[in-house]
Amino acid sequence: MNANEKILKELASLYPDAKPALLYDSPYELLVAVVLSAQCTDERVNKVTRVLFQKYNTPQSMVTLSQEELEKYIFSCGFYRNKAAHILSASRDILDRFGGEVPATLEELKTLAGVGQKTANVVYSVAFGGDAIAVDTHVFRVSKRLGLASGKTPFRVEEELKAVVPQRDWSQAHHWLIWHGRRVCHSQKPACEICTLSAFCPYFSNQ
Repeated sequence: MNANEKILKELASLYPDAKPALLYDSPYELLVAVVLSAQCTDERVNKVTRVLFQKYNTPQSMVTLSQEELEKYIFSCGFYRNKAAHILSASRDILDRFGGEVPATLEELKTLAGVGQKTANVVYSVAFGGDAIAVDTHVFRVSKRLGLASGKTPFRVEEELKAVVPQRDWSQAHHWLIWHGRRVCHSQKPACEICTLSAFCPYFSNQ
């Protein structure tokens, strides 16, 4: 078993129940929540959507809001103007081009406003059970520290992770890395002294 395999085995052991922190009850709610989560904590997004989704949890209901009205709901998530514009545009696309249902393929998801590679990967894997690795800031940081990837862009890191993680584990590995980033491998001060991966970690050995 090589170092990468040992790291993945340990992550699976540490976080067997890893799952999204965002709260949602449908693919559409997940899509909106992921758009809102850019540069924002999941905790904050959940507080916002808890109120927003009481009335506006479908594309049909969302498009009854003006951009200004939606902005008031999502203001605290940051970048609220762009996010409101993207959510409304994506909602109209879902109604006009996909019969009111969130599309279930990566290619179609990425045609929606505000839906880039990361958002599409999250919705595809979490809502529809597809095999994908979404690279957010935690995944980007932790995978590079652990030596699972070395790319300078999220896209390159995604491709490198796909090469070392078995496809059946792609979606779960995304959550393993996020949870490890939140609980141990913090951005500013990683808790290397308690990390059970330190024996395999290039970042730790190079300190």
